[in-house]
Amino acid sequence: PWPVSALPPQTRTGLALLHHEGSGSPCDVRLQLTREVLTIQKQDVVCVRGSSHGARVSALLSTWGPLPTPRLSDRLCLPAGSPGPAGDHSSGASSPLFDSGLHLNSNPSSTDPPSPSSPAADAPQYEKRWLDTLSVPLSMARISRCKAGTGKCRSGAFQVLAVDGVRTGVLQFHTARESADWLRAVSATISDLTLESMKMVNEGCSPCDQIVHMGWVRERLEGTSSRETFRSKFLALKGSLLYVFSTAPVSTLDWVRAEKTYNLCEVLFKLHKLWQADDGWLHEDCHPGPPGFAPQRPFSFSVLVGHGRSRVFSVDLGSELAAWERSFQRATFKEVRRSRSKTYTCSWQGEMLCFTVDFALGFTCSDSKTKNVLWRFKFSQLKGSSDDGNARVKLLFQHPDSKQIEVKELEFPDLTAVLHCVHAFLAAKVASVDPAFMDSQSFARKSASAER
Repeated sequence: PWPVSALPPQTRTGLALLHHEGSGSPCDVRLQLTREVLTIQKQDVVCVRGSSHGARVSALLSTWGPLPTPRLSDRLCLPAGSPGPAGDHSSGASSPLFDSGLHLNSNPSSTDPPSPSSPAADAPQYEKRWLDTLSVPLSMARISRCKAGTGKCRSGAFQVLAVDGVRTGVLQFHTARESADWLRAVSATISDLTLESMKMVNEGCSPCDQIVHMGWVRERLEGTSSRETFRSKFLALKGSLLYVFSTAPVSTLDWVRAEKTYNLCEVLFKLHKLWQADDGWLHEDCHPGPPGFAPQRPFSFSVLVGHGRSRVFSVDLGSELAAWERSFQRATFKEVRRSRSKTYTCSWQGEMLCFTVDFALGFTCSDSKTKNVLWRFKFSQLKGSSDDGNARVKLLFQHPDSKQIEVKELEFPDLTAVLHCVHAFLAAKVASVDPAFMDSQSFARKSASAER
C-alpha cells in the first residue's frame, strides 16, 4: 500500500466501518479513492525487516553447529611459497586480504556489530500496516444508500457496486458530514468516468444519435405488497430515445438489447414535490438537518409514458436529480429541433385525419387521404385543453383578429403520447425564444440559489 506521505495525486483517504450483509460485527477499514478505483484496506501484521528465510539459516546453525573453516591457502589456491594464512604470524609476512580487513575466522569475544548477514541482523521485525483487500472499479458503478429491495435509506451509510458485480459491503461513517462528503466524492468520480464513457461512445455515433446523459437509478415497483420495492435500472438519453436497461450497456450490441425504449417527444419528466428549507430544497417526506444531512428517502422523479402509464425512479443526491432534470430538457429540446414535426392519426367529426405538431408552423390538421389542410393554428393561439382521461381532447384556439375561441375536439389512439408531444414542442418553442425561462423553473437553479 501507498504510505500516507506518498499517496498518488488526487487520492482521498478516510476511515469507516464495514458491514457485510448477514454477518456479525463490523470491522475497521480504510478507504482510498482515486480517479478510477475505490480501494478498501484492512490492518494486518507484516514483516518489514528480515525474512523467514534468514530465520531458517539460523535454524541450521543451531542444529548442526558452526561449519569448519577451510585453510585460506586452500580457498585461494595460493602457490607454493606464498604467505600463509592471516592467523600464521610466525612467517612475519601478512596477506593482502588480511590487510584489507577481510576476516574469515571471527572472534567470538569480538565487540564488533554483527554483519548484515548474521542471524541477529536478519531477525524478522513486524509492523501493523493497511493492506489492500478489495478494489472496486468505478466506471459504470452505482451507489446504493437504500436497504436491499426497499426505499428506506441507511443513516450515514452506503455501498458501492461495480458493473461486474463486485461490491464494497455497507460502509458506515462516524458522522453525517463524513457520510455526505464521501457519498458526493464517490458519486462525482463515477459521474466523471461515465462522462468519459459517453464521449467514447459518441465518437462512433452520428450527431443525431449522441448520448446526452446516462446513469444508474432505482425504480419503484408497484406490487400487491404494501411495502415498496425497488430495483436498479440504468437509464440513457440517446438520440431520439430514452433507454431503460437492467444492466449497464458496455458494448455496441448492448444498445439493441434494452429492456424498453421510449420516444423522448412522447414522455414527460415530472419532479416529485419539493419544499424549501433553510439549507436547500428537499422532498416533502424529508426533514431538514445539520450540514451534511442526507435525506432519509432518495430524491425521486417520474417519467410519464404512453397510455397514461408512469415509471417512478429515484437517486441518492440532489445533484443527480438536477442532472436528470436538466438532461431530459436538453435531450427533448434537441430531438424536437432535429425532428421538426410529429404526425399522429386522429378522428374529427367522424373523419380520419392527420394531426401534425410542427416546430415552425404550430398545429395542423389535414385529410389523411388528400393531404389537404383543414385548419391550422400557431402555438400562441392555443389557449387551453381538456381531456376525458381516455382518448378525447378538446383544444381551445383563439383567432387573432376576432378574439373568438374555437374548440377542436379530437380523438387519438394514444392521447397521452400526443399531449406529451404537444408539451415538448411548446416547451422547446418557449426555450428558443427565452432560454432563461426554462432554466429559472428548474430544480437545479432553485437548489443552486438556495445554496448561495
